[in-house]
Amino acid sequence: MRNQAVKAVRNGQIVQSVADAYGLNIRTVFRWLAAYASGGQQALQAKPIPGRPAKLSGEQLAWLAGAVRNHTPQQYRFEFALWTLGLISDLIERRFNVSLSRAAVGRVMRTLGFTPQRPLYRAAQRDALWVEPWQKEEFPAIAAEAKRVGASILFADEASIRSDYHAGTTWAPIGQTPVVEATGRRFSLNMLSAVSATGQFRFMVHEGSATAKVFLEFLKRLMHDARRPVFLIVDGHQIHKAKLIKDYVAAQDGRLKLFFLPPYSPHLNPDQQVWGNVKARVAKRTVTSKEDLKAKVISALRRLQKLPTLIQGFFRHPHCRYIGETDPAI
Repeated sequence: MRNQAVKAVRNGQIVQSVADAYGLNIRTVFRWLAAYASGGQQALQAKPIPGRPAKLSGEQLAWLAGAVRNHTPQQYRFEFALWTLGLISDLIERRFNVSLSRAAVGRVMRTLGFTPQRPLYRAAQRDALWVEPWQKEEFPAIAAEAKRVGASILFADEASIRSDYHAGTTWAPIGQTPVVEATGRRFSLNMLSAVSATGQFRFMVHEGSATAKVFLEFLKRLMHDARRPVFLIVDGHQIHKAKLIKDYVAAQDGRLKLFFLPPYSPHLNPDQQVWGNVKARVAKRTVTSKEDLKAKVISALRRLQKLPTLIQGFFRHPHCRYIGETDPAI
């Protein structure tokens, strides 16, 4: 497996794709590549393991890896939703009648390429039956129509940021937690933006809730200097389907069309990456007032406007690759 995986990467396949194909952690593949670079094929050969014979056979380990990778604990009638060493130990004993300590289970999982990670939570209402048709049928049809009429495809989204949102770490002596002075007041700022796979980035900030009138103002600004028709892809929020939005789109006489992502599928929108970038940048700085928060947010957004390559990179996120796969020229 090591030789085949390394050969696949050397032949041009993406490391993540190779890891997915073999059911491995991407770090495992990078570790094999590093071993091959320093020692050739000999470095990839299996080495005898000293000590006691393993309690689990290769087939049992393969089953365990597939069980943890592809199933949740509830599917094996456990009460909890997260795979812990205790649950995996119980699963091994239940399945193979083999008792392992938690430390031993931890070593087994690391050998299999697993690490403890903070999970991403998503809406239970998300339906994969909607996602696949969107990726394989609906978006390709939108892309084909855009090419036919010479339209630009943009993805848009809204988000908010609060003054008490903080992120990042700082170095400090052991046992002495550092203190950063910040305002104790709580206020927020809302943002709208749109991105294209060519690196185009447009944004607007506003105070108060996101309403249909706010979204209409954003559309007007977006269309003000648009030289080509615009195909705008958004989620199914009610403000995007309001009557005044429909009336404005109709008045554009084909210059603007709205398309809607599947329900509960924000991961399909590359514009989501904008908010992660902006919030991480602003959260590491001290905010002193609402005006200061607004200035820092606008600064972070304007910085993105000057980095079209970074915007293009948002479309290479694993969940958004379907966009480029549909038409690399978009």
